[in-house]
Amino acid sequence: MQRFQLYIDGAFEDGEGGFDSLDPATGKVWAVMPEAREATVDKAVNAAHRALQEGPWATMTATQRGQLLYKLADLIAANAGKLAELETRDTGKIIRETSAQIAYVANYYRYYAGLADKIEGSFLPIDKPDMDVWLRREPVGVVAMVVPWNSQLFLSAVKIGPALAAGCTLVLKASEDGPAPLLEFARLVHEAGFPAGVVNILTGFGATCGAALTSHPKVAHIAFTGGPESARFVVRNSAENLASTSLELGGKSPFVVFADADLESAVNAQVAGIFAATGQSCVAGSRLIVERSIKDAFLAALKAKAEAIRIGSPLDMATEVGPLATRRQQDHVERLVQASIAAGAKLVTGGVRPEGPGNYFPPTILDCDGIASPSLEQEFFGPVLSVVSFETEAEAVALANATRFGLASGVFTQNLARGHRMSRNIHAGIVWINTYRAVSPIAPFGGYGLSGHGREGGLAAVYDYTRTKTVWLNTSDAPFPDPFVMR
Repeated sequence: MQRFQLYIDGAFEDGEGGFDSLDPATGKVWAVMPEAREATVDKAVNAAHRALQEGPWATMTATQRGQLLYKLADLIAANAGKLAELETRDTGKIIRETSAQIAYVANYYRYYAGLADKIEGSFLPIDKPDMDVWLRREPVGVVAMVVPWNSQLFLSAVKIGPALAAGCTLVLKASEDGPAPLLEFARLVHEAGFPAGVVNILTGFGATCGAALTSHPKVAHIAFTGGPESARFVVRNSAENLASTSLELGGKSPFVVFADADLESAVNAQVAGIFAATGQSCVAGSRLIVERSIKDAFLAALKAKAEAIRIGSPLDMATEVGPLATRRQQDHVERLVQASIAAGAKLVTGGVRPEGPGNYFPPTILDCDGIASPSLEQEFFGPVLSVVSFETEAEAVALANATRFGLASGVFTQNLARGHRMSRNIHAGIVWINTYRAVSPIAPFGGYGLSGHGREGGLAAVYDYTRTKTVWLNTSDAPFPDPFVMR
């Protein structure tokens, strides 16, 4: 039985309580996690605030901050195998995905390490004589970060990297579902040599740990990834400290396929878009919108691919789809599939929970053409694809935008003019054309509507963690004039 600890003010410690973590593949307890409650959260935030105001972090140059981030990136790369195994064990995400993703996460820290000493201010051509005016960019303050269990090392990297590059300090709350890799990541932060209090990593439950963190009076910014319902609580909590927020929320992403598309490429991308990570991705391409003339052929090819997917132990490199992270997620997916079938959706494949241990659910395809299916509106966060068809480009756009979400989208067509039009007309923060799920440290991402606001990744993310200060300098030797003498 493994036991994990919190990381606060440069030291590892137990929480005020503890809870069991279940292996999603077996349903058995494999580790004990520490639980942070209000007092521990307060200690962590105060440590972050103290590190921001005092000590070595407050006086470090931007170049020195970047050097620490480079060292952290190297440690992540060197320990990617161990981190991947922990994430797989604790969340059920297959080892072939966690291994590749975590190795790439090091690049995000390298990118922000390089940006640390390139966050520049500006000189203003002011309209007043004898005045020099310039803008400084300074760290926004203590940042509260809340990340979910899926892709957690990636979703924390796009927050931690720019925040540290900007000079902020932080308290990160890992999800109570599967926090092991982030608690282990804290050891790499410690080994890299970040000063005490700069990075603090906790886990606990929303009502105690999460609420105390996001409402804390010394928190200046909240970076949150999760669902819209939880985000509403975060926004309400931010009314207590008037913290700014960046929210990366859920999605119901459209995957639009035109008849002129390379069908093999589109089928493969759709499989990757919805069945990779067992569908537990905020950018999952969960709504297939396919031109009617190719619908039957496309569905037949997709069904064959889905039924050939290898389901098994997430620690086996041959496994292609593993278990869902929690039993309640398995129950949610099953209920929503049944509700959609009851509403008239036709089950193409899958849809039935397998016998045996673990939170498994098979790749599932629902034909929802011509009906109002719950599966077209609600986020499954599981391996379930809903299919509708269209005849005209305008109809494809309307179907793509028929959602309150707007995080990601995909378009497959050989007509580049059409691809450009679709990229303009789809209401989403990401439009992938003839590809899907591509990411890079250089490219920002974020959503429209219920998918949130703010951007993560790229240069844009750094500015979320800074605020501008305006400095006025009077260059004249003349004394300041008497304000009560009219001239």
